[in-house]
Amino acid sequence: MSPEYPWERPLGARPLPDGRVEFRVWAPRAESISLRIDGRELGLEDAGYGVYETVTEVRNGDYFFMVDGRELPDPCSRWQPRGIRGPSRILDLLPVRARFQTPRRSELVIYELHIGTFSDQGTFDAAIEHLSGLAELGINAIEIMPVAEFPGDHGWGYDGVYISAAQSSYGGPHELADLVAAAHDAGLAVILDVVYNHVGASGTPALEAFGPYFTDKYSTPWGSAINYDDAECDPVREWVLQSATGWIRDFHIDGLRLDAIHAIFDQSAEHIVAAVARRVHEIRGDALVIAESGLNDPRVVRDRSVGGWGCDAAWADDFHHALRTLVTGELDGYYADFGSVADLAKAWHRPFVHDGTYSPFRRRRFGAPANDVPAERFVAFDQDHDQVGNRAFGDRLPGPARPLAAFCTLLSPYVPMLFMGEEYGEDAPFQFFSDHIDPGIAEATREGRREEFASFAAFSKEEIPDPQDRATFERSKLTRQGDEKLIRLYAELLATRKRLPPGDVDAIEFDEGERWLRVRRGGFDLTMNFATEPRRVPCSGTSIVLTTAAFDPEFEDGHVQLGPMSGALIA
Repeated sequence: MSPEYPWERPLGARPLPDGRVEFRVWAPRAESISLRIDGRELGLEDAGYGVYETVTEVRNGDYFFMVDGRELPDPCSRWQPRGIRGPSRILDLLPVRARFQTPRRSELVIYELHIGTFSDQGTFDAAIEHLSGLAELGINAIEIMPVAEFPGDHGWGYDGVYISAAQSSYGGPHELADLVAAAHDAGLAVILDVVYNHVGASGTPALEAFGPYFTDKYSTPWGSAINYDDAECDPVREWVLQSATGWIRDFHIDGLRLDAIHAIFDQSAEHIVAAVARRVHEIRGDALVIAESGLNDPRVVRDRSVGGWGCDAAWADDFHHALRTLVTGELDGYYADFGSVADLAKAWHRPFVHDGTYSPFRRRRFGAPANDVPAERFVAFDQDHDQVGNRAFGDRLPGPARPLAAFCTLLSPYVPMLFMGEEYGEDAPFQFFSDHIDPGIAEATREGRREEFASFAAFSKEEIPDPQDRATFERSKLTRQGDEKLIRLYAELLATRKRLPPGDVDAIEFDEGERWLRVRRGGFDLTMNFATEPRRVPCSGTSIVLTTAAFDPEFEDGHVQLGPMSGALIA
């Protein structure tokens, strides 16, 4: 990229080979701006277009920008050791060892985890001891929920403010780099969840003091919309793009999961999501860009050569909804659009159940067909942080539903993703928790959580866990106490998955009334019974490869007799 404009050069604090540090900041709103470091206040040169810069020798790595007399952290900070209101700190990471090779999508198995609840200590370093067990199970990638510096000591991370700084309460950037290195040593790729649709409200005023990081043209459910297509948006776009590429280049993270891209508003010729995918792939061709998209729009994962945005994969919410409604019978809220075996049968072909069809929940047609998109460009799951944590009490799938749900997810043609603890039947909830430092935001979060469930379910305000209560966070930590049978099933499913041919399934057959589903993949029949009574399901083989039931099913006249809520893989 030609450095035609000053904001296209590296923003923030960048150590130089000669031991000095280069500082560059975009601050078009500032009437006066300087750098406070080492007890000194240094002037900045005007580089044009609202960008100011200087190069200086540094003894102490902590600094602020002085914006119209106010001490403010660097919007491009990569280290906030004292939180979002403290000084920024210069970061100089050690060179990486040999590059890790990201697994091919057809072989990828992802494990989503939250750093704060994954271990008792809740730090990057403390997560390391658990990595080898994941690799032994058959997982080859971890996906870390957002760690961009957010207010307080614990939270989900979706209210991050400094989008390039690793959360200080988790151990900060050096510990994150250590975790990435340890994961690579264990054979695990690392995917980082990043939030580029909004920032936490606690940090909005500080960013606005520098420039128009936000726009009033749009709004999101969680805060001001980031300015991707309004006046002076180019440096804001670069702020995000340099953040995305920095995680890949400097921390050697292997992929990004882009949160809620349906809440990113951009009418530019190149959508910011497409720009992120392009820039990430330019610096590392095997890096992954995975979108969480509530759009059911195949354009997100189509190649750039055919007008797509070039993301490597997208989360498959409809697959989850179609599966969960069958194994639990829940039909509240957006689940009301699902519940038939036909929905899951359709989702086995492509996960967009709504692909231009009418959605009663939305009261409009929704989605578009994705038949031209390879199956490996979708991520399927039966639990994730949203579908567990956004429930009133953060409860996981009921125990009886877990084996069949795992069977469907791990043997699907899509990239499977597990949510931490599901592989052994963790019963601890994953509840919504926060640690907001602004009383007004804390109370709004608390009251909003209560109102969310009081409005559509039989919950009193007192029953909903208080997200600001530390006990809510502590309850969400993994106990690591589980079910040995379920552990063995997950290991068998992940090992067996490797025997199935990649790509599309060969045939799908189902009976709505009898509530069974049969999927043909190569020389295998995946037979599933979603009824509460035994069912005879047609099959072509006579050998049980694995089953979710306690005993092997019996064969008779080209059928297999499946027990209630069970599945069997037959060869």
